[in-house]
Amino acid sequence: MAIDHFLRNSATSWMSNEGEHSDIVMSTRVRLARNLAEFRFPYAFTDEEAKKVDERVSAILKEDREPPEDFTHIDIQETPDLKRQILVEKHLISPLLAKGEHSGSVLLSTNEELSVMINEEDHLRIQSLQPGFRLQEAYEKADSLDTFLEKKLAYAFHETYGFLTSCPTNTGTGMRASVMVHLPALTMTRQIDRIIPAISRLGMVARGSYGEGSEALGNVYQISNQTTLGMSEHEILQELENITLQLIEQERRARRAILEQSPSALEDRIYRSLGILTHARLLSTEEAAKCLSDVRLGIDLDLINDMDMSVLNELMIFMQPAFLQHYAERPLQPNERDRARAKLFRERLVNDHDKQEGEDSA
Repeated sequence: MAIDHFLRNSATSWMSNEGEHSDIVMSTRVRLARNLAEFRFPYAFTDEEAKKVDERVSAILKEDREPPEDFTHIDIQETPDLKRQILVEKHLISPLLAKGEHSGSVLLSTNEELSVMINEEDHLRIQSLQPGFRLQEAYEKADSLDTFLEKKLAYAFHETYGFLTSCPTNTGTGMRASVMVHLPALTMTRQIDRIIPAISRLGMVARGSYGEGSEALGNVYQISNQTTLGMSEHEILQELENITLQLIEQERRARRAILEQSPSALEDRIYRSLGILTHARLLSTEEAAKCLSDVRLGIDLDLINDMDMSVLNELMIFMQPAFLQHYAERPLQPNERDRARAKLFRERLVNDHDKQEGEDSA
């Protein structure tokens, strides 16, 4: 199946720990919602209309010689549930698309930085994912693909209201820009409890790493814009950039304060978490995420020097339930997943440690 390439390529490029402020901003995403003028929107269209939308868009991206990237088409309804969930865990499709209620698909670029979801909440969801803090680059890539498609398709657009979408909260630019940020110090000092409401008052929203309804596991939050109407794309990006830069400064200040006030306690917490990840025989998702957060903080503060941060980023994805069952090649009960997760961490982190030591002694 076409999806198998993306299952083998489990280390996604946007988790490479590259880009500006990558010690706090793990990744950047820009998503554009678009609908085709000649079809009813997904909440009202028939299965036959859904198929026509899928065929129309897929043909352009698969067969046209002009797209900015090479795309692979994955039919969601033909994809087993477990493999759909892996795409969700890699942030390549949404949980809504994974449900597969209509004929839908996703077109993925080879490096997974660009994707187009077809027949999710809207006919099209164009997505660009980048490592680190790269708002402008993420927007430019999504906008380039959007411009290409707009030449081939008639979008539902209103001169006053902008791009028309299934949900009124997306009407206007149709753009959701977000950054995935690691905020352990602000969470540990409980400053996050006042920061999240403040972010909301500024027209942004803070959610868990898997978006609406998800928990902020491992002190990882997704900050995104709420307003899409009455503002330009540039204005939205600028506001998100300003808020993110303030968050970065506050998180760094909180890290310095903890390190100065309680260095022994902080170091003990970090190394206890490292010990759990490298020696535990059972690991729940919640405990693994908490320990990963501590170890990541230890690397950022130079308390741990023999570990590759990109390995931790990969483990954030690998530890998820669908990935564990994919590697096991069979369904796993929750206690079996905890055992498999612990084994994965032990093997991956010990191998990385040995590799780092070998490079240091070379």
